[in-house]
Amino acid sequence: MRKFNIRKVLDGLTAVSAAASASSAAQQQQAGNRETEIQETLQSEHFQLCKTVRHGFPYQPSALAFDPVQKILAIGTQTGALRLFGRPGVECYCQHDSGAAVIQLQFLINEGALVSALADDTLHLWNLRQKRPAILHSLKFNRERITFCHLPFQSKWLYVGTERGNIHIVNVESFTLSGYVIMWNKAIELSSKSHPGPIVHISDNPMDEGKLLIGFESGTVVLWDLKSKKADYRYTHDEAIHSVAWHHEGKQFICSHSDGTLTIWNVKSPTKPFQTITPHGKQLKDGKKPEPCKPILKVEYKTTRAGEPFIILSGGLSYDTVGRRPCLTVMHGKSTAVLEMDYSIVDFLTLCETPYPNDFQEPYAVVVLLEKDLVLIDLAQNGYPIFENPYPLTIHESPVTCCEYFADCPVDLIPALYSVGARQKRQGYSKKEWPISGGNWGLITQSYPEIIITGHADGSIKFWDASAITLQVLYKLKTAKVFEKSRNKDDRPNTDIVDEDPYAIQIISWCPESRMLCIAGVSAHVIIYRFSKQEVTTEVIPMLEVRLLYEINDVESPDGEQVPPLPTPGTGSNPQSIVPQSHPSTSSSSSDGLRDNVPCLKVKNSPLKQSPGYQIELVIQLVWVSGEPPQQITSLAVNSAYGLVVFGNCNGIAMVDYLQKTVLLNLGTIELYGSNDPYRREPRSPRKTRQPSGAGLCDINEGTMVPEDRCKSPTSAKMSRKLSLPTELKPDLDVKDNSFSRSRSSSVTSIDKESREAISALHFCETFTRKADTSPSPCLWVGTTLGTVLVIVLNLPPGGDQRLLQPVIVSPSGTILRLKGAILRMAFLDTTGSLLPPAHEPWREHNVPEDKDEKDKSKKRRPVSVSPSSSQEISENQYAVICSEKQAKVISLPSQNCIYKQNITETSFVLRGDIVSLSNSVCLACFCANGHIMTFSLPSLRPLLDVYYLPLTNMRIARTFCFTNNGQALYLVSPTEIQRLTYSQETCENLQEMLGELFTPVETPEAPNRGFFKGLFGGGAQSLDREELFGESASGKASRSLAQHIPGPGGIEGVKGAASGVVGELARARLALDERGQKLGELEEKTAAMLYSADSFSKHAHEMMLKYKDKKWYQF
Repeated sequence: MRKFNIRKVLDGLTAVSAAASASSAAQQQQAGNRETEIQETLQSEHFQLCKTVRHGFPYQPSALAFDPVQKILAIGTQTGALRLFGRPGVECYCQHDSGAAVIQLQFLINEGALVSALADDTLHLWNLRQKRPAILHSLKFNRERITFCHLPFQSKWLYVGTERGNIHIVNVESFTLSGYVIMWNKAIELSSKSHPGPIVHISDNPMDEGKLLIGFESGTVVLWDLKSKKADYRYTHDEAIHSVAWHHEGKQFICSHSDGTLTIWNVKSPTKPFQTITPHGKQLKDGKKPEPCKPILKVEYKTTRAGEPFIILSGGLSYDTVGRRPCLTVMHGKSTAVLEMDYSIVDFLTLCETPYPNDFQEPYAVVVLLEKDLVLIDLAQNGYPIFENPYPLTIHESPVTCCEYFADCPVDLIPALYSVGARQKRQGYSKKEWPISGGNWGLITQSYPEIIITGHADGSIKFWDASAITLQVLYKLKTAKVFEKSRNKDDRPNTDIVDEDPYAIQIISWCPESRMLCIAGVSAHVIIYRFSKQEVTTEVIPMLEVRLLYEINDVESPDGEQVPPLPTPGTGSNPQSIVPQSHPSTSSSSSDGLRDNVPCLKVKNSPLKQSPGYQIELVIQLVWVSGEPPQQITSLAVNSAYGLVVFGNCNGIAMVDYLQKTVLLNLGTIELYGSNDPYRREPRSPRKTRQPSGAGLCDINEGTMVPEDRCKSPTSAKMSRKLSLPTELKPDLDVKDNSFSRSRSSSVTSIDKESREAISALHFCETFTRKADTSPSPCLWVGTTLGTVLVIVLNLPPGGDQRLLQPVIVSPSGTILRLKGAILRMAFLDTTGSLLPPAHEPWREHNVPEDKDEKDKSKKRRPVSVSPSSSQEISENQYAVICSEKQAKVISLPSQNCIYKQNITETSFVLRGDIVSLSNSVCLACFCANGHIMTFSLPSLRPLLDVYYLPLTNMRIARTFCFTNNGQALYLVSPTEIQRLTYSQETCENLQEMLGELFTPVETPEAPNRGFFKGLFGGGAQSLDREELFGESASGKASRSLAQHIPGPGGIEGVKGAASGVVGELARARLALDERGQKLGELEEKTAAMLYSADSFSKHAHEMMLKYKDKKWYQF
């Protein structure tokens, strides 16, 4: 029979131009005609790709800032990222184009703006008054390196300290340099014979804006008078300074030093410190100085009206505290509290009631930014409890090893998971509200539930509510608790096949409707879980051990010298010499002979108390065979309607009936073919040079040619062929440049390449298995890494008690078809082109006895298919959609004709392919290793979207990228962050509304009352006309070569000047209007300045008139 040749695809209508040969069967002709009837509604205009939100802890944080009026927190990172946090649910991510590390952040308090200083000596002004913040101005310093910045409250003049010890002043409105410069030599004059080092601190005296305190790294501090342009006092100390902080009255300041000491200075006594404190130093007898401690990296000095001031510091521990965790020390009066942190402290800030530096500070909390966490400490409660963190910052609590995303879940799922997860919450948090409470939520335009599941290296699984671009943890499941844990390394079982993280999750298979969960772990173990709201105690954990291997036809190259780790054409170009020895921890020469029939992990034999939530139904483990470890699992599927779970690896496939707890099928991949095996395979004896373990999923075998390829666990930094999903069997990572290199040929002839054919995709369905079938029946479709699709027919007993008594009969039915590249995903469409999900059983509580009759029970337990096909006439057909690494095909069933075919990529390979629903239709979404995201209509496979998005730079992206319904997708962008994106035009359009507002109009609190006597006798805060000092008229222009001004995109979101057509013209008109507005704004400012100077002249004239009003002419 000839297949249909599809050449032309019209928009919206699928036209099939195919000439059927005379021998074509009438049924085939009829099927061909029916294909043309499917109206495809998806068009290319339904698709648009854009990033939506980023969740998780900012990776490699480096800077911290807080706006005390707006109550917004900003975190900068070493990769130039900027994360802004408001109230729970209000988050924002921005990126500096240069990717340089953020060294400091400064809010323009209550102005909706932020200044960032970067390690490439640039300053940037961010506009936060829009939902997606943008850079308004940038300033690039050419000759000096920026080390510290300070922006006084309600000032437009930013002080910038440099490595050379100079201070420059920037006008934050125009982002231009003032001609006023404080040179280091003028600041220290003869007080030091050598250069004082870089600027480490700048701040103005809280009570006198005209006095600037300058801290140099070497230990010198200078109080500079801005008006007279000279130093009032110089304070010298022989220990390097890390930070400086003022007492709010402006009469004292405190310095932290590199020897673990704090020095408190009276402003008017520069000769020696008023007091020296060593917070963690051991006080020695005879009045000697305490032993030096580690540097105090930062100190803050905060006063309270009612009691003693707070001195808060990081670092400063004594050197003999080896192995002690990083600490934050809170000194309050005579009490000193040392608060241990889980990670090293990057920065901290004390949150105070007032933004005014010259008022009692009244500190109420401390924000501590750690390397991998954000902690808020409540200063107002005894014992300093921490606040419960409402942000989703614990994604990386244990490294993420795999990810799955489900949009449009059943509506009762999130409340059910939340109710069981609520019991897992820790106690002892502060009773107060989370203090970072700025911003407003966006509008919720998406109403469907979304769930993200993350699998982790420690064997834990987390369920997240991801609805409406937010993220909140719902429930955490610890899969490792079913196994015996070794107390130390010597105590570990010698059956381990991985050096670290033996419980790491590799594959997650979840049925949202029935709530059945199945996981595959790195130690060749599979666990099936059932959801229950009742607590149970399991006396004996149900367990099965499966012996999966090629018994006789063990296929390897005849000469035995070079054996590739995988049966893929992709790895054929990188042969590896395999030394005939097994895993180091399980050497064949062990005293007990060859290890046989033992699993890698030991299941607990004591009763297990299982809390409400996911409870173990069955544990399945692959065992060692004749001294050879089990190969890692490469694909997994569970079906609640059939009561079956199936999994495969590079040795073969196993199917288990989890209701009867029996193994139904245990076949080598070759045996699946039966007599239809298309490959020339040469049998070998099973005991000759085999690869010990890993199967290309994790290189834990010895003897690979490149030593760096060894990978201890799924969390190792350098991964080679170490991936956890079936889609990741093929990629070959070139360790040298951390990029993928593939070479493959479509002809598969070399025996080397077929040495191991792994199972890469599994799909339960109710469909036509043979050409002669007149009605669909339950079956399993199996895809392999060689591009073969095979079918296994399932004969299920009736429901009720019979299901538990009679066996399930499974029979392989041979090959259906072949594609280029490993099979990634399979799905089925009905005769109208709608998606046919696998049959499922609705969830019910299993731990409560049923009162209903047996009839109801049997009815409930019968496999229920949601497929409409089962009740349709004989002539009705289905379509199988199969996606491989290279191409996609649509097969008409039962005729098994390939009616549509699309070569997705020639030069690259597909990493992830998903058949998803969007806008009441279905499409195939693919992510390629070359960075392209593509979508194709179904069933015609017409290209709808092809966008270059993200080149594959590391295995983490490949391991975690997934598409889901309604145009949603995600991947792990860093070890701690999830990046969500959408490929739906509708979501892109609604995104602006859904995003939260960072800036909300808030009244600035009133300035502190000076008091009658202070006003009468002076002593209150002294203001300074900075414009008069730093403006161009007073200080002249700065040197042009010192810094270069770069205008930002001006906050117009998404506008590119190069845009063509009407959109471009509109954008240019908008830019022109903006420029005009800017010029008008400048004119308005000049007018205002003239009015101000006229007003001040009038004021001075009036004062003069009052002064001389009553004097006689001769008294002048």
